[in-house]
Formats: sequence, structure tokens, C-alpha cells
Amino acid sequence: VAAIGLRRGLEAVIIGAMVIAPLLGPNRALALATTLGDIALAKRALRANLAGVGVALVSALVAALVWPGDPTVDAIAARIAPAPSDVALALASGVAGALAFTSGLPSSLVGVMVAVALLPPLVVMVMMATLGRWDAAVGAGLLLSINVVCVNLAAVGTFLLLGVRPRTWWEADRSRKATRIALTFWVCLLALLAALLVAAQGGFSRVLGEH
Repeated sequence: VAAIGLRRGLEAVIIGAMVIAPLLGPNRALALATTLGDIALAKRALRANLAGVGVALVSALVAALVWPGDPTVDAIAARIAPAPSDVALALASGVAGALAFTSGLPSSLVGVMVAVALLPPLVVMVMMATLGRWDAAVGAGLLLSINVVCVNLAAVGTFLLLGVRPRTWWEADRSRKATRIALTFWVCLLALLAALLVAAQGGFSRVLGEH
């Protein structure tokens, strides 16, 4: 769905792929697992993430071979040159996703959640790689990485602010340790990605100029 929408520049179809959002659930589960210190849930979430990414990569590769990507299409060009504002958007969407998860009313926030969809940049990355446009593929991969990190970081922070805690006192210490490790990891990774994003702004401008 994402590949066809991107190739033809059909925003409604791309939004449809965002609403399907098969990778958002596993990432929110990972954030919840790190907040609760639930190792079993974290393992299941990681397996689901890896399986989802694997299926998406193979599907995107097949789609890209059938319908080669076109960097001049606006929907694709927008995902090969991420901007600093994408970080703020991804963080806000991660908060919305966590709120929707805890409130039981996901439809009320789906408009914000889909803005940080993980599949479209992944598909664009594969499309550009099949064309040998490694500069554009790197840009889409950077956007994908930023979205994944921000979704998890914002979700963990939101769960903490909402008071999500283990039910038993003996799990609380493990939960605090897991949360500190997770927050430190995601913050450091986001700082690294943000630095790469700022450093690459000139390169992204050249990529868009070539198209």
C-alpha cells in the first residue's frame, strides 16, 4: 500500500498505509515493556519489530522492482531530506500514541499518530537503494531511525508521567532501572541522530537540487 501510494504520489493511499501502521504497535509495546521492566514483553516486542521490518523490507523490495521509485515525486522527495522539525513531529506523535494506548481511544489521536508513520520512509529507503541512489536512501533511513527513536522515547516519558508502574512493589526497582537505561539509550541515540541530521542538511539540499 505504501509503495503504490508513494510511487503514484497519492497522499490518501499513503495515509491508508499509515493507519494500518503495523510497526507502531510493537514499538509502543517495547516502550511499555521498558517502563514496566517487563523482559518477556520486551522480547516479544523486539521479535515483532524484527519480523515486521523484515516483511516490510522484502515487500518493499518486490514492489520497488515492479514499480521503481521516482525521486521527483513529492511524496518521495519529502522523505529523502528530513529536517529538524521532523524530530519535534515524531516526539509529538509518540506522545499521542502513548496517550491513545492508555486512554483506550486510539481513533481520537490517529491523525497525529499517522504523521510519524514508520513504513513510508522504510519503503522510500528501499526504493532509492534499488535505484542506486544511496544518498537518498541514507536520508530516508535517517528519517526512519529518528521516528523509531522518538516514538519510543516519547512513549516511555509519557507512560512515566501518567504513572504507569508495575503492580507489585518487588518489580518497582527493576522497572526503575529498566526505565533509566531505556531513557539514557534513547536520548543518546536521538542526540547522535540529530547531530547527523544537522550535519547532513547541506547534502540533502544537493540531493533535492539534483532532482
